[in-house]
Amino acid sequence: MANERLRALEEVEKEIATTLQCAGNIVLELSKDKHNASHLDRQLVQFQSSINRVESELSGQIRYLTQVATGQPHEGSTYSARKDCQMALNRAEYAKVKLGELGRTCEVMLEQQQQQQQLQQQQQQQQQQQPT
Repeated sequence: MANERLRALEEVEKEIATTLQCAGNIVLELSKDKHNASHLDRQLVQFQSSINRVESELSGQIRYLTQVATGQPHEGSTYSARKDCQMALNRAEYAKVKLGELGRTCEVMLEQQQQQQQLQQQQQQQQQQQPT
């Protein structure tokens, strides 16, 4: 059981790395003068699904730790276990908040890029429609 939990946490770590890679790809694409909107959309979808998987798995891990820390009879002090659990919860919540902020930032940047691209297309269409 413990090995399964550790493997699950390793998978979460890999998923976080994937999430950060997607975010980096999005920012890189947005920094280009002409970006590929379909590539951005794919990266954004992958980013959001990775965030959802990380959040889901971390929530499950936190629920498990909460049950184990409070549901097991224990002789002696449980301070250390409770403190470790609380610290893990705090770290997981912090990671969740930061990944959410990163996701919102990427969405805002993508929207701005799309608006700018639409404006450029409208300007090009207006220039083409003007008699020379």
